[in-house]
Amino acid sequence: MKNPKTLLRASVIGTVLVALCCFTPILVILLGTVGLAALTGYLDVVLLPALAFFIGLTLYALWRKKQYDACGDNTSKDSRNSPHE
Repeated sequence: MKNPKTLLRASVIGTVLVALCCFTPILVILLGTVGLAALTGYLDVVLLPALAFFIGLTLYALWRKKQYDACGDNTSKDSRNSPHE
């Protein structure tokens, strides 16, 4: 991925979504509503590793963004070809 902002955006959205499902009963209510309440016992097995993955992905995306900004590669083609220079 050339621009790490997209990765950062996706990882933060994933982290917030998984954290919301982890720490609130939203997913339990949703599964009970659609008749899959028996699956609520397995939520910890899925949600905690998913939360760890997305937190790691967010940290990686922040590191990539820091490297990207430090290299000075954040200029776009439009600004380099600007007639105002």
